[in-house]
Amino acid sequence: MGQAYTPGLKVTTDTLLKQRRVLPLRGEVMVQANTTVGAQDVVARAELPGDIMPINMANRLSVPPGDVRSLLQVEKGMQINKGDVLAETKGIFGLMKSKVLSDNSGVVESISDTTGQLILRGPSTPVEVLAYLPGKVVEVLDGEGVVIENQVALIQGIFGIGGEAFGPICMATSSHEEALEPSHITDNMRGAIVVGGARVSHAAVQRAIEVGVAGIVAGGVDDADLKAMLGYDLGVAITGSERIGLTVVITEGFGEIAMSERTFRILQSREGRQASVNGATQIRAGVMRPEIVIPVGANDTADDADSQWEAGQLAIGRPLRVIRDPWFGRIGTVSSLPAEPAVLDSGSRTRVLEVDFGNGEKAIVPRANVELIEA
Repeated sequence: MGQAYTPGLKVTTDTLLKQRRVLPLRGEVMVQANTTVGAQDVVARAELPGDIMPINMANRLSVPPGDVRSLLQVEKGMQINKGDVLAETKGIFGLMKSKVLSDNSGVVESISDTTGQLILRGPSTPVEVLAYLPGKVVEVLDGEGVVIENQVALIQGIFGIGGEAFGPICMATSSHEEALEPSHITDNMRGAIVVGGARVSHAAVQRAIEVGVAGIVAGGVDDADLKAMLGYDLGVAITGSERIGLTVVITEGFGEIAMSERTFRILQSREGRQASVNGATQIRAGVMRPEIVIPVGANDTADDADSQWEAGQLAIGRPLRVIRDPWFGRIGTVSSLPAEPAVLDSGSRTRVLEVDFGNGEKAIVPRANVELIEA
């Protein structure tokens, strides 16, 4: 019989990760191939052009467009500061002259004899790309960026908010089933990636922001708490640009959901180690998962669950998470894979599997309603 496959989240103690780090526009690559970089090293830099500010000099001077150039005190390429004189009329017998002062700072980009407009380009914005993944630069993309690789422990989450953050792993709870509350956040967690067990509350996030925590990793989050964190309902399929003061990565889902015991154990075993986290999530085409990345250390040992199955392969004993009601968020293992489709309560026929939730509790679940916990 052929193998069955389904999508899953990657949770592994040792995998080769390659990261492509590129600029949004052409710029300068700051590192060379075969060099080692840290997570917060700048690997590429560019200048994002400033805003365009058109100034209708003909109107401001009350002259025909063709006369504007002869009255200008500036020329193309000149740096202008706010308040500088751009143009001045000749007046009558040297009197009653009219001046046009610049309302902004910038560089004169163009002057039109047809429209009488002067285009001022605002100050450029520097754009820097950090390595994010500490490791070896294996490829330099000329004018664009680099490709970095390293052996890492990688934990992908279900949902996140906020961009890239860095810091040491700090365990805030002693159990994967313990909710993360404000009392768990202490002053010595400043700059750390704080790990809770189950649901993280809005109050805990607020306390973490006050302390200066870099990021939070927790099992679940309530929709009401999420709205309170952001100040609005999140109705988009892409996150990562939020600016709430830290990054949040949710590993399991929404509601009162405990973190996977294995995920918690992996993070717990790496307490104090430097990690890179990214809350960016995309659920449309080109799926992007929030993640926690921790470089493999010399004394790390691979988890027993790593590399037992092919990626996406459904097999007896495979850990998974149910992603639809009535067992939403429950974690179990595959206990049976019936070959024939089953008839659901709705009357439809579909391929199913049996999930063992532990303690003798089992359920028949459509295969489309589960997500593997990938090693």
